[in-house]
Amino acid sequence: MIFTETKLKGAYILDLDRREDARGFFARTWCRKEFEDHGLWSQLVQINLGFSSKKGTLRGMHYQIAPYQEVKVVRCTMGAICDVIIDLRTDSPTHKQWTSVELTAGNHRMIYVPEGFAHGYQSLVDDTEIYYQTSQFYHPDFARGRRYNDPAFGIKWPLPVARISNQDISWPDYTPI
Repeated sequence: MIFTETKLKGAYILDLDRREDARGFFARTWCRKEFEDHGLWSQLVQINLGFSSKKGTLRGMHYQIAPYQEVKVVRCTMGAICDVIIDLRTDSPTHKQWTSVELTAGNHRMIYVPEGFAHGYQSLVDDTEIYYQTSQFYHPDFARGRRYNDPAFGIKWPLPVARISNQDISWPDYTPI
């Protein structure tokens, strides 16, 4: 895998190191040793699948609080998404900053989302699926979120929001975690 750190310290874009021939290609999408060699969390405990049937569907911005903060490794396996992360770590030089990456079934890219980050995404085409691994089991009592359009962050989403949950539209204005 090819690890490229984003402008947000500790968050990485992961590209495949493809071995190609006439049949196509082969590549690793997970290797504990490679993650450990980069100083990244490598003890994943849960794999989740998300499906959005309509282009413009927005999910996020989600995270879990201590003691269940989680790392995520996100990949789009069908369709395309604009994946957005926000650094909520108050002691970070990139606190309250966000970045985005386009993840598609065709580019095979992934994003590594560290603890202390909020995560969300918008589907760019109909029938989009994401697959992501987490370092913690889901704990609903410790689940939190920030509104996708909170002015404290100024996120620029690529499309108008076509669908969003009542919970995601109702997250409170930003306060440090």
